[in-house]
Amino acid sequence: MAETEAALRTLAHNVRAARNRAGLSLDELGRRAKVSKGALVALERAQGNPNFATLVRLADTLGISVSALMEGPAEDRVRIVAADTVMPLWAGAQGSEARLMLTTAGPAPVEVWRWQLAPGEEYPSHPHQAGVVETVSVTAGRMTLIVDGTEYAVEAGRTATFDGDAPHTYRGAGTETCHLIMTVHLPPGPASTA
Repeated sequence: MAETEAALRTLAHNVRAARNRAGLSLDELGRRAKVSKGALVALERAQGNPNFATLVRLADTLGISVSALMEGPAEDRVRIVAADTVMPLWAGAQGSEARLMLTTAGPAPVEVWRWQLAPGEEYPSHPHQAGVVETVSVTAGRMTLIVDGTEYAVEAGRTATFDGDAPHTYRGAGTETCHLIMTVHLPPGPASTA
């Protein structure tokens, strides 16, 4: 429970700081990110419980990574993260999940995700800001990647990449759970570093 409260406080601080750096009012951030002002007020008071889609919309609108919204200050030069210590940001009804492992620092950060997709379960993602590139490497099982309405089969040992500014969906395929590593390459720019 204490970890969840600490994570909410960190998220609240980071959202407020990023909004202030961007010079946006709560109303303007809410309008651009399509998030209600009430939800933003609760979030900045560490009282909200935002879903994954809300975090992505806020990060895209603020020009930073999702993990920049969630991470505290870096403690060590080398960071090693165990998957079982990271809470899923999305969990599907059939056991699928997505965990944001870390985001690299620098002018063009990269998010590193671990996904598990149960057969037939899917996650539809809204289009990201222009310049975002996603790469999906399947390590076990199979998935269907749908980008702008076109389906692509991606199986173990294969990697796909695409521009993230188009609607896209990840769906588990076959009879076993699909495991994949996803990287989200964010465009360079002063707003990308947090």
